[in-house]
Amino acid sequence: MADTHIDREALSVLREVMEEGYPELLDTFLADSESRLHQLQETADAEQLSGVAHSFKGSASNMGAVRLAKLCQELEAGAKNSSPAEIVKLVADIGSEFAEVRPVYEDERQHALTH
Repeated sequence: MADTHIDREALSVLREVMEEGYPELLDTFLADSESRLHQLQETADAEQLSGVAHSFKGSASNMGAVRLAKLCQELEAGAKNSSPAEIVKLVADIGSEFAEVRPVYEDERQHALTH
């Protein structure tokens, strides 16, 4: 069954390319994602929302978090023209999607550290 949240192939490529740096890459992604999510939840400024969503989209995309990247893309594109309610919903969706994929990255990290 295809994973609609994470591109597993992208993760295995990263694992091979990064080798010993892979756990650190996962740590950085998790920490940055927490921080970006917090920024999205704290700001109402369209410009800032768009910028944070853009960065978040890039890192999510690099890490194979396809659905997270797509939601960030929607927020980036719609930040200036969406109603506050739509923005709140998108940020909430981004938050739940991150909550959904986070354990996968944490497991990857554990696995990488023990093998």
